[in-house]
Amino acid sequence: MNLFVFGLGYTAGHFVERERGGFARVAATAQALRAPAPEGVAMRIFSPGEADPRIVEDLARSDAILVSVPPQDGDPVLRAYADAIAASPARWIGYLSTIGVYGDQGGAWIDEATPPAPTHARTRERVAVEEAWLALGARTAKAVQIFRLSGIYGPGRNAFVKLREGRAQRIVKAGQVFNRIHVDDIATALAASLDRPRAGAIYNVTDDEPAPPQDVTAFAAALAGLPLPPEVDFDTAALSPMARSFYGENKRVRNRRLKEELGVTLRFPTYREGLRGLMEGAPAVHVRAGAEG
Repeated sequence: MNLFVFGLGYTAGHFVERERGGFARVAATAQALRAPAPEGVAMRIFSPGEADPRIVEDLARSDAILVSVPPQDGDPVLRAYADAIAASPARWIGYLSTIGVYGDQGGAWIDEATPPAPTHARTRERVAVEEAWLALGARTAKAVQIFRLSGIYGPGRNAFVKLREGRAQRIVKAGQVFNRIHVDDIATALAASLDRPRAGAIYNVTDDEPAPPQDVTAFAAALAGLPLPPEVDFDTAALSPMARSFYGENKRVRNRRLKEELGVTLRFPTYREGLRGLMEGAPAVHVRAGAEG
């Protein structure tokens, strides 16, 4: 199986690094080429609005396409490559979205049957892009899957890093919870979906326990033996407009479909297992079998 990745960032990069052996060939885009390039990955520069002939050629031999590029006045991937993707032999297309499309649910439990209710321009655009990808799948009979991710953490991006860098805040807002997901569990979900494609599927990729953010910070500080930042009331906390907007949405997101339909067992079902694993340097677990032609 040949894989093409639009946007080899933190999440897609972890998936490729972990599952590289399950693909005969991997090609991917980035906004700028890194040195050294990821081992065994043919890298391309992604320029919005401009179709690169090499990418078109890559797509013509790709069985699976993973899209991890955020909206930019619509979807830049579809703008440049919709025809090439439609003409490709892809049997699986995965689009990485966000649980932010559900907006504020007043702290209620929700699942994939809950209609999107985006409260910001960025999440309204996400919904429109999800719909565009699903429409492409319906039009071309390709299995397009949408993965709605919660707050991503993992190696190099976690509460320990913020505590050690002095950036952690223990912000308290009554009743506020957030779902999270370890990047390794995202990779597990993608690998499981590749083996069980279903056209039009939408999956919440999230952990089992929505939790107050101050609890996560306190647990990480205790685990690492680091000073615990003082509690800060949300109303007086120094937050960017983007960070503050996240606190305007409160929901508890279920992941039952991920488990029941794809057979996924989360390695890090709550932030506690996730942070302990990061503290202990837990190695990635490879899910998919060896490369196919």
